[in-house]
Amino acid sequence: GKIDWELLTHNREAQFPIHFIFLKATEGGDHGDDTFTQNFGQARKYGFIRGAYHYFIPKTDARKQADFFIRTVQLAKGDLPPVLDVETTGKQSPQELKTAVKTWLDRVEAHYGVKPILYTSYKFKKRYLSDSIFNAYPYWIAHYYVDSVRYEGKWHFWQHTDVGTVPGIEEEVDLNVFNGTLEELQALTLQK
Repeated sequence: GKIDWELLTHNREAQFPIHFIFLKATEGGDHGDDTFTQNFGQARKYGFIRGAYHYFIPKTDARKQADFFIRTVQLAKGDLPPVLDVETTGKQSPQELKTAVKTWLDRVEAHYGVKPILYTSYKFKKRYLSDSIFNAYPYWIAHYYVDSVRYEGKWHFWQHTDVGTVPGIEEEVDLNVFNGTLEELQALTLQK
């Protein structure tokens, strides 16, 4: 969507400063966000740590989805690792879903040279992606309407609401916190 970057920049001085921004880049095998390229460039220009995510459609071939993301997203030093957003099974069996998710993660990791971040809800991860192979990926947990994360494992980001408001963005936005210091956040970014 449309972002007033000048106004958004003032949020770095707020009580809860904004240091990083995740933007939706792609969905499925062929749906891109029309404003992604412009906003991704502006995020860097205005000094935000930026990240790009792909919304996974389980019934669409995982390789096709990974390749679409790779063609769309040019990551650079200082960017956050790519993100895979998995929210539905798409009527796939748990094993089919796990295989497809792992295929996307492997293909994207091979291209960018960094482990992607895995985004999903607390319940979804517990139910479908609890295999130890997925614990190797930085975890971004969506866990709303609670005052603290109730996930027992390691997590890097917590999306605590999907109805946040931020000066500079007209629509409601998801709000996230990083589980660490600003230095640890910077250490998670691409180093080359």
